[in-house]
Amino acid sequence: MAKHYIEDEKFERKQFNSEPLPALEFENCSFHYCDFTDCDLSGYKFMDCEFHGCNMSLVKCDKTALRNVKFNQCKMLGWRFDLCNDFGLSFRFEGCQLNHSSFHQLKIKKTVFIDTQLREVDFSSCDLSGSIFDSCDLSDALFENTVLIQADFRTAIHYHIDPEMNQIKKARFSLSGVEGLLRKYQIEIV
Repeated sequence: MAKHYIEDEKFERKQFNSEPLPALEFENCSFHYCDFTDCDLSGYKFMDCEFHGCNMSLVKCDKTALRNVKFNQCKMLGWRFDLCNDFGLSFRFEGCQLNHSSFHQLKIKKTVFIDTQLREVDFSSCDLSGSIFDSCDLSDALFENTVLIQADFRTAIHYHIDPEMNQIKKARFSLSGVEGLLRKYQIEIV
């Protein structure tokens, strides 16, 4: 029978897609090279946890609590972060693949994305104020009615952000990335 709460444990190379998680709440736990593919983590709570090298694609996360969670080198295709429990929602991503995921309407200020693939990710109506997109690929990511005040895109690539449809006051962009702000005007920058 599964425990309700686990604290300060390290899980390595577990196949959670074929065996159930041992608890519903995890605090200060780390997961290394575990497989969560297609798992239903709905209603689970992860507080101050770290996931490293995990395959977490197509995970169901309805009302999942993610509070101060770090994802490092994880494959997380198709995540619906917009279905997670938004109370205290906070996370950091480094070296991850988040393609085809959704952050629609979330308030996730100051979120850090480092060297992360964010292809075709939905950031519409999201508050990303003060967030950092360091060396991220934002190919076909959707920014519509998105709050990007003081966000940092200086090393991000392949983004297309319409300044008329998003709040970009004091956001930072590199000179080479200006094309991503002017795409809709079909002008040539040489």
